[in-house]
Amino acid sequence: MHKLASRLQQFRSGSPLSFRLLAYILLFSSAFTLLASGFQIYSDFRKGISAIEERMLVVETSYASSLSRSLWALDQKLLEIQMEGILSLPDIVQLRLSIAPNSEIVMGDVPNDVETRVHTFELVHNGEESFKLGEMTITASLDQIYTNVQQTVVVVLTTQFLKTFFVSILIVWIFQYFVTRHLSSMANYAREFSLSNLDQPLTLDRPDTDLNRIDELSQVTEAINQMRERLRDDLQKQSLDAAKINKLSKAIQQSPSSVIICDRQWRIEFVNQKFTQLTGYDAESMIGKHPGMLTEDPFLQRENRQLWQAIQLQVQRVGVWQGESNSVRKNGERFWEQLIVTPIKDSDSHVTNYLILGEDISIRKRYEQQLLRQANYDILTGLPNRMLALDRLKLALAQAQRESSLVGVMFLDLDNFKHINDTMGHDAGDSLLIEAARRISSALRGTSTVARLGGDEFLVVLPGLQGDDAAAQVAERILQTFAPPFNLNHQEVFVSTSIGIAIYPTDSDNSGTLLQHADAAMYQAKNKGKSAYERFAPEMKEVSHERLQIESRMRRALELNEFELYYQPIVETSSGKICGAEALLRWNNPTMGMVMPDKFIPLAEETGLIIPIGEWVLNQACRSAVRWEQASGLKHGISVNVSPRQFRDPGFVDAVMHALQSSGLPAHRLELEITERLILDNSIETSEILSRLDREGVRLSVDDFGTGYSALSYLKSYPFDTLKIDKSFVQDVNAKQEDASLVRAIINMAHSLGLKVIAEGVEDEAQTDFLNEEHCDYSQGYYYSRPMPELDYEDWLRTSQRAQV
Repeated sequence: MHKLASRLQQFRSGSPLSFRLLAYILLFSSAFTLLASGFQIYSDFRKGISAIEERMLVVETSYASSLSRSLWALDQKLLEIQMEGILSLPDIVQLRLSIAPNSEIVMGDVPNDVETRVHTFELVHNGEESFKLGEMTITASLDQIYTNVQQTVVVVLTTQFLKTFFVSILIVWIFQYFVTRHLSSMANYAREFSLSNLDQPLTLDRPDTDLNRIDELSQVTEAINQMRERLRDDLQKQSLDAAKINKLSKAIQQSPSSVIICDRQWRIEFVNQKFTQLTGYDAESMIGKHPGMLTEDPFLQRENRQLWQAIQLQVQRVGVWQGESNSVRKNGERFWEQLIVTPIKDSDSHVTNYLILGEDISIRKRYEQQLLRQANYDILTGLPNRMLALDRLKLALAQAQRESSLVGVMFLDLDNFKHINDTMGHDAGDSLLIEAARRISSALRGTSTVARLGGDEFLVVLPGLQGDDAAAQVAERILQTFAPPFNLNHQEVFVSTSIGIAIYPTDSDNSGTLLQHADAAMYQAKNKGKSAYERFAPEMKEVSHERLQIESRMRRALELNEFELYYQPIVETSSGKICGAEALLRWNNPTMGMVMPDKFIPLAEETGLIIPIGEWVLNQACRSAVRWEQASGLKHGISVNVSPRQFRDPGFVDAVMHALQSSGLPAHRLELEITERLILDNSIETSEILSRLDREGVRLSVDDFGTGYSALSYLKSYPFDTLKIDKSFVQDVNAKQEDASLVRAIINMAHSLGLKVIAEGVEDEAQTDFLNEEHCDYSQGYYYSRPMPELDYEDWLRTSQRAQV
């Protein structure tokens, strides 16, 4: 018993599973034993009862006849003997014989508190007729049966319990040896299992047999070891993934773009450092908020709510949203932001989060707006440019067509703008354009458009006119705004404008044609004396067409060698000796014939063609002077006119030096004639160009002196060598005393400054005598020779040289 208790204690403390197994075995075995024993005992009990009942039936069968005969014979002694025989039978404890009519014989006693069974049968005499003699009642005791049942219960229960207990102990021991001790090993292995000992596999203390390799314990052991291997591999992967995640986290934090991560309900879970820098909101205050509801301004919240509703809808439908948003910083400052919104999905393609990338594009938007403005507006004046003006003109024409109204188109050109720009400088010219734009705009109503087409040209679009006279009234108001002087560089300058008018649909129903007609009308106004306006007339088409033809043909004239130089000699006034010649440009076009300079030079100036034409003139003139020297041995100079636009070209000085070097002409034999209006621009640019030319040895001459603004104070500031008196003063020196006095004063002033003087337009001997008397150095004009082509001039040069000899 002591060993048994010790074993049970070992089971209970060392192997709870075995103890529970033992308890369950005992419990269920005992229950089964009780059920089985109870069934057996009950069966034996029923057999005892049945035996008693059968015994009483046997008594009835065996004794009923003999008892009936004895009772019929009234043989009491025999009855008693028979009854004693019945009473001696097992379990029979009492007999009661009831004799008709009222006699009774009783043998035996019924014990108290004992369960009994009673059986009664009739005693009948069978003769000629049946006659009931009495009844026999047999009482049997069940006491012996119960005693037997008790004995059986004790024996059966004791036997079954001992058998069940020892069998359970054996089963438990087997279970512990083959199962639970290995489970304990697994538990100890799992208890000591950690990331530091992943290399130690689980092993069980049992033989490595084929049968053991396929049982459940081996399966569990293998599963644990496989788990250990997977965990080790996963740990290695996690180490790599952790490194990647760490790098990714740093990349997100240090990303140049703001990063927001929201949950599935669009609540912010994470923002990076760039977001806080960009918006001014700290990361902690953003958690749980909607990305479109950061500001507390109700108006901005309504505005953002509409935008983010559209964003969320498109992300759900398309999977991505990309666009621009006018966001707000914490301090209320607005900024433009480029947003990309995409969902983050798991391995099953279920959306888990939303990623929002943002980038501040405020600078780019400003550049875009600036570029858009530059593409549609004039930078200097702020007016619409040609492209925007044409768009508005087309819109005005479409509206006029619907409303059956008129549209006025006005072309404006500032009079003498190039003269002011050349003499007073580009800054003054820009100031003039800005003020002119302001004055034109002030004369218009709100629905009208004024645009700068380029240079000094402006376009005015007058929509919704009710009559032709309305455009003329606007033109009158514009001319009146130009009446006051312009203040340029602290100097008052009067500038007018010429206006050409075309009306839709009277003059044309096409925007391009309307512009051409207004342009033609503007040139007609300029030709009639400027500071005026002209309404388009059909005959103006021819003038405009001619101008376009001249420009178109002039662009190819240089390529087709249509230009040629004529030369007019310059002579010493006192002796008539030839000392140089002036190169004069002519254009001989096969279609238009000989085109005079005053017809194409202004257009060349306007279009910029004067620059390549001027370079060609320089090269040809220098080569001609060298050829004349080779042909006649005369080393005289060559004079070339320089236009203001050519002079201001950045490559002008290089072009002059290239002409000298390529021809071999010495620099001191080239004289550049510069207009008086150009030197009035007292700018650093002008001074540097003239000084550089002077250093290279090129002679400089002031052309047409006296026709423009007074330049006397500038002559000593620049390195000029010669001063040319305009022919308008020379032609009347003998007829008008004031012209003679003026020419005399110019000569004396030039000599006092150390300048040589050339008089242009000398046509008779009297003029020559006057100039000689006033000591004019050189003369030029028809009196000596008309301008001639190069070959004719060369022949004339030889003839004149022989005559002088």
